[in-house]
Amino acid sequence: MKKTTLVIMAAGIGSRFGKGNKQLAPVGPHGEVIMDYSARDAAEAGFDKVVFIIRRDFEEEFRSTVGKRIGTILETDYAFQSLEDLPQGFKKPADRTKPWGTGHAILCAKQVLKEPFAVINADDYYGKAAYRKVHDFLVTTEESSSPLKLCMAGFRLGNTLSENGGVTRGICQVEDGKLTGVKETKNIYKTASGAEIRAEDQTVTPVDTDALVSMNMWGLPVAFLDTLESGFKDFLSSIPEGDIKKEYLLPIMIDELIRKKQAEVKVLHSPDQWFGVTYQEDKEAVAQAFLRMTREGKYPDGLYQAL
Repeated sequence: MKKTTLVIMAAGIGSRFGKGNKQLAPVGPHGEVIMDYSARDAAEAGFDKVVFIIRRDFEEEFRSTVGKRIGTILETDYAFQSLEDLPQGFKKPADRTKPWGTGHAILCAKQVLKEPFAVINADDYYGKAAYRKVHDFLVTTEESSSPLKLCMAGFRLGNTLSENGGVTRGICQVEDGKLTGVKETKNIYKTASGAEIRAEDQTVTPVDTDALVSMNMWGLPVAFLDTLESGFKDFLSSIPEGDIKKEYLLPIMIDELIRKKQAEVKVLHSPDQWFGVTYQEDKEAVAQAFLRMTREGKYPDGLYQAL
């Protein structure tokens, strides 16, 4: 059986979370972080390795805590996202402080990715079903460079909203089980009757809570990395002068590949509830959810004791 890797993107600044790194916020009954649960779910699903994409400035803290724990159940490796890590011929604008985006984050791990891989956010809890489905896709699907064969875990929008503010979600269009488009949608708020999009011009648009959304959980072949790299060069070349915030985002890049018929993306529906620490206020609710799942036996009391 083919080996598979889980890539965890943990280099985000987390500006909405306030002080500290939200990826390292303890939410489990024994101080576990969301990544601890992600790694366990991935190991149970059959993944062999995890690659952490982090920033150099908290490497030591990360390795001595999360990395050390997860290293007991999965082979681990590291990649580092930096604003200065650009293709030859490109240079970071002097006043740019914002990371280049999720597409760039994956490129920073290109040298250590040698097998099919799944990508997730560090601060999102996806549930067990998605890992099983993505892993099965990766080990049973033959790699192709034209079109690329990808998969995406799709979640019900209503299962991914925060009680404490707006979120950004990739709302998906799906036909015959395949993704036909992803619309990155900002400022989606949970309401008493469902959900709504609040635009900057103060208009409000209801949105179906049963709509499938992308939570940035993708299953990707190694060949995808060359396409991603080529696309990043095009992206950098197209940035308007003076724009220091434009990002190279994985969902937008994949959406473009679909429209150009360069990729086919199978949508794997997950029924699980999403949890995440988007806002500082989310932390307590997430902690209560993990405590409940521990008491129900979904996870052992002491996450690494009974693997």
